[in-house]
Amino acid sequence: MDWMKRKGKRREQQNTPSVEASPAIALHGAACTYDGHQAIQPLNWIVQRGEFWGVLGPNGSGKSSLLGLISGAERASAGIVMVHGRPLPEYSRRELARELAVLPQEGLPPLGITVREALEMGRFPYRDRFGREPDSETAKALLMRIAERLALTGLLSRRLDELSGGQRQRVALGQVMAQQPKVLLLDEPTAYLDIHYQLDIMELVQEWRAEEGLTVVAVLHDLNLASQYAQRLLLLREGRHVAEGTSEEVLTPEVVGALYEVMPPIRIVHEEIGTPQMLFRAQSDRHRYSK
Repeated sequence: MDWMKRKGKRREQQNTPSVEASPAIALHGAACTYDGHQAIQPLNWIVQRGEFWGVLGPNGSGKSSLLGLISGAERASAGIVMVHGRPLPEYSRRELARELAVLPQEGLPPLGITVREALEMGRFPYRDRFGREPDSETAKALLMRIAERLALTGLLSRRLDELSGGQRQRVALGQVMAQQPKVLLLDEPTAYLDIHYQLDIMELVQEWRAEEGLTVVAVLHDLNLASQYAQRLLLLREGRHVAEGTSEEVLTPEVVGALYEVMPPIRIVHEEIGTPQMLFRAQSDRHRYSK
């Protein structure tokens, strides 16, 4: 696939032996505290290049704070965060934007800018202080390939405030694609979307990962989507590491029931999906399950 090929210079940098040998993301005793609250307890976690991780846990478990630590939006109160073998604080904002992109939960707000302008904003890491790119024609061709890939070509002149939520989420994905990152962080990318657009976004991310060797870390609330798309899962509760591994290893009725304080769900594995799917049941006596 050549629709998202990076420039040769970037390819050369990726082939540097010392860089290639390092994980995409490494947390060594990394913690996050703000407003006196310990959002993330000291965490050791390794994400290898090209992996797709899902981060699961109840509300307030520290999932979004973890993404903030990795993206640099939150400063580590202890330990260290490494991105491609380099401590996060050593990156400039522009350098980090070439390595890592974030697709926030809310996607893009309904602003009065066009889809074309929104996609162009993703190219900021490669522009000079006057807003120019060294190879503007190549950049334009890239944006058109992204628009075609995401079925946005017919919407390029439309304003974001004229689009549906699902369409805006596609534009948001196109914007981070335009950054050409090596790592993609997703904060509940399917929130507020119907089933059609949920599957649509997850399939597009999966295809992008397969074609470009992208590393993906996605915070998700839907355990079944996480099981279906993520290669490995990290489970958090109250900022603490609960479990990590494949969906087959960690999505057991006992672990999930204790994690969310619900009746242990029914676990099934459908032959067409091949990964565990969870069926949850209401509790008539309102009993709360805990560890």
